[in-house]
Amino acid sequence: MSERPNRKPETGGFFARDRAWHAPALTPGYKTSVLRAPQRALLSLDGTISETTGPVFGHSMIGELDNDLILNYAQPGESAIGERIIVHGRVLDERARPVAGALVEFWQANAGGRYRHKKETYLAAIDPNFGGCGRAITDEDGHYHFRTVRPGAYPWPNGINDWRPAHIHFSIFGHGFAQRLITQMYFEGDPMIWKCPIVGTIPDKAAIEQLIAPLDWGNTIPMDSRAYKFDIVLRGRRSTMFENKLEGN
Repeated sequence: MSERPNRKPETGGFFARDRAWHAPALTPGYKTSVLRAPQRALLSLDGTISETTGPVFGHSMIGELDNDLILNYAQPGESAIGERIIVHGRVLDERARPVAGALVEFWQANAGGRYRHKKETYLAAIDPNFGGCGRAITDEDGHYHFRTVRPGAYPWPNGINDWRPAHIHFSIFGHGFAQRLITQMYFEGDPMIWKCPIVGTIPDKAAIEQLIAPLDWGNTIPMDSRAYKFDIVLRGRRSTMFENKLEGN
């Protein structure tokens, strides 16, 4: 992707976030942003030592099947229902260097578009063998990967007939309490992406395209799973979009 000529110079310990590139905090077409948006002028504060150095998670917390959503909630001999896929990519810092040892968490709806949550109200069926969440640790080169099923689209009470396109939520933790990114991944070729009110809050099409994972034919497993590649840039000129928020590190 070519650089945009109107970007400001990169300065400071972290590259400054370009607010023309990210979604504004207040977007009335996305109704919940009305209550979430700041009511007063924003303040810029330096991170404290406790925010940037701890607390940290233990790598021993990762289980053998934590990155396999097809099996990690399934009964013995069973597996989740749906189109089997592999999602993989790299977590990179603001200078495109790999971020090793980052905790990557992911959660999603099942193949029918329903979350496994007690407050879920969508009429799609629950898959008893699909929990819809997992986690992984990036390796020395910043790589992560997991297996899952492609999530289904679902309606949500934002407008009269608003639907969320198929997507997977991501949370990336660094090495301190305040070092966290939350974002979403969409799938190449899905026409519903461009009809979603949440996606529509992002003013730059190039930024939206960074959230769309292309089909990675070279890493598909024949007769088993398709693959999608999703790289995540934590900060800088090519940073992955935050979820309708301007705060955070």
